[in-house]
Amino acid sequence: MKPDQTHELARDHLSEAQVVGHDDRVTSQGHGNQSSRATAADEVVAICRDLIRIDTSNYGPDERSQERGAAEYVAAQLTDVGLDVELVESEPRRTSVFARIQGTDPTRPALVLHGHLDVVPADATDWTHPPFAAEIVEHDGEPMVWGRGAVDMKDMDAMILSVVRDRMRTGRRPPRDIVLAFLADEEAGGGLGSRWLAHHRPDLFDGADQAVGEVGGFSFTVRDDLRLYLIETAEKGIAWMRLTARGRAGHGSMVNDENAVARLSAAVARLGAHDFAITPTKTVSAFLEQVCEALDLDPATDPDQIVTHLGPIAPMIGATLRNSANPTMLDAGYKANVIPGEAHATVDGRYLPGHREAFLAEVDEVLGEHVTRVNEVEDIALETGFEGPLVDAMSAALLAEDPAARTVPYTLSGGTDAKAFAGLGITGYGFAPLRLPPTLAFADLFHGVDERVPVASLEFGARVLDRFLDQI
Repeated sequence: MKPDQTHELARDHLSEAQVVGHDDRVTSQGHGNQSSRATAADEVVAICRDLIRIDTSNYGPDERSQERGAAEYVAAQLTDVGLDVELVESEPRRTSVFARIQGTDPTRPALVLHGHLDVVPADATDWTHPPFAAEIVEHDGEPMVWGRGAVDMKDMDAMILSVVRDRMRTGRRPPRDIVLAFLADEEAGGGLGSRWLAHHRPDLFDGADQAVGEVGGFSFTVRDDLRLYLIETAEKGIAWMRLTARGRAGHGSMVNDENAVARLSAAVARLGAHDFAITPTKTVSAFLEQVCEALDLDPATDPDQIVTHLGPIAPMIGATLRNSANPTMLDAGYKANVIPGEAHATVDGRYLPGHREAFLAEVDEVLGEHVTRVNEVEDIALETGFEGPLVDAMSAALLAEDPAARTVPYTLSGGTDAKAFAGLGITGYGFAPLRLPPTLAFADLFHGVDERVPVASLEFGARVLDRFLDQI
């Protein structure tokens, strides 16, 4: 589908809504057709497929990057059930969507329920099914929606929309205000999305003290009568580093013991092979303790050994046991027979909450004296507790739909828009509920080829999210 066709599709869904320019307000004149009401579980799959078909690939600072088509579609879904919607653009077509649902108790702080509209790009030649066709195809006996964004995170966007639409049609107000936020640019760090909004439009989040977003609430099956649902209560910090090695420039035929390329290569190799020690943070320790209990393992078992029992989610969890620094890019020289005076590399560094300074000091020690480091992109680590009414509401909603459910806290190795909201005093949790097939390699689907989500998981998630909003 061409971009102009995508936007035409989105506008077809606008119904009675009107969309105009930057930072606009969209107000519906009606509340939809209540005589043929569909439930959230009825609608969630269709909405997810609609969203996937609107290509919102984020190429970074590139004119191809735009969320406007998906934002217009979201606005139409919300205005159709009577919500006032605001479209906010940080740059032309880099669009976020906001609406506010009034709760029954206006004295309580609001909850931000958020998702991002952008996705990472996909090369169709690598995929079994077209990445923006949103086909439903069976895999391992399960009907699944295939497409870019199926788990990151148009599935959650669809859950939110389907649940909100059902609640608005039936007049079911939540206990407190809900700020609905569908955001641009998360896949490039949120500079044109959550970060821009936190800086330029903090009013949109007035009165909010907690937020619920992506990468949490998914299941890991221990056995038929026990499934662990991982709630994200912590995120690693980000330090993307630019390394520079300096040496003596010269002719490629000469012996040169101050070769910048050699110095850089040695330092990068050391860093890539470096074994960062296991760091038992509060959240990691709590997770390991509960996993050992569930799997009947000795609590003294080595954490790396515990991870080997976690099947499809092992890579995701293994990355949270320690700090990490992965070389990702190299840049040196301009001619085969010229030794350059400088050589450069880029490293993706991730550190656990409370360990930034120790991590950077360890990196510098490994790099050695001839290589300097500059942090070009940095973002904070987050950690909160696994207790309180909101966590209780998550647990209760899951247990009501899955009697084998047990919630556990975990740390996300990546980052989400929750980092930007933290600057506004908003505590974030990852809770996009999905009951997954035991063999589905869920961690591999994020940014991966053949991204897909089970139809039954989407329907389950909509039911859980609806119950959750009753108890917040």
